[in-house]
Amino acid sequence: MTETAVLRQRTHQEPPAPPRKGRLLAGLLRTARPRQWVKNVLVVAAPAAAGQLFSRHALIQVALVFVLFTACAAAVYLVNDARDADADRAHPTKRHRPVAAGQVPVPVAYAVGGCLGILAPAAAAWLCGPAVAALLTAYLAMQLAYCISLKHVLVVDLAVVTTGFLMRAMVGGLALGIPLSRWFLITTGFGALFMVSAKRYSEAVQMAGKAGATRALLTEYTTGYLRFVWQLAAGVAVLGYCLWAMEEGGVPHTSVLPWRQLSMVAFILAILRYAVFADRGTAGEPEDVVLRDRALALIGVAWVAMYGLAVANW
Repeated sequence: MTETAVLRQRTHQEPPAPPRKGRLLAGLLRTARPRQWVKNVLVVAAPAAAGQLFSRHALIQVALVFVLFTACAAAVYLVNDARDADADRAHPTKRHRPVAAGQVPVPVAYAVGGCLGILAPAAAAWLCGPAVAALLTAYLAMQLAYCISLKHVLVVDLAVVTTGFLMRAMVGGLALGIPLSRWFLITTGFGALFMVSAKRYSEAVQMAGKAGATRALLTEYTTGYLRFVWQLAAGVAVLGYCLWAMEEGGVPHTSVLPWRQLSMVAFILAILRYAVFADRGTAGEPEDVVLRDRALALIGVAWVAMYGLAVANW
């Protein structure tokens, strides 16, 4: 077979590679973790709890905050993956991440992450006010410190990730000038700690015997300790929510049914359902648990309906 024939055969059998620019953009998008963006829906929590979500101004502000927080989170993911590229290549699944796989060069990941980290707080200061810009700046500083060193500090790593969730829940209230109640902060904070510690517990169970090659800190936690943390956090979150639901605040409800008190049932069922996956050690990806479990989704819809009726006082 001549050289020309071989070349024609290869051209016929092998599809042309996509343009390098297209592959790079696709890799950057994957590195920004689109599936993780569901976490940023927490920005609606404070406005929804206060019944101030459905005005035009509130919707615009919440949408802006969602986009800006997503940009900040993407910046952190890019920097984190750039720093962890070598370690990720030793992980059975993380080695397929675009930076670890070489689809996104490490310098490009650093550059794009840095640009997003600068532009997002600047845009927040202009569009949403200094309080939101300060919170986003604090979030970026805390998460970058986590990427560099805090994720290797026992217990502090749990506190940092939990605080990130709490900041998401707070930022919507700051954007609209809504006071944040103590019950809101307690329930949100310990609910986040429940999910974070359940994730760590699942990782520790799944990576038993080989965690040192990927996340060394998991070897310092025991599964018993992590189980204690997520059980404690779940209990405090339920207690905080129930105290809020039972407290009338001196204003009697005029709705058809006591929706706020009834919403406790759905909230507790959601915690118990999620705890099933935590106990099995399969809560390593919280967004997958929330989005894929139909029973949990139905419980969530019921809770949202009752909570909405309570806020609207129907």
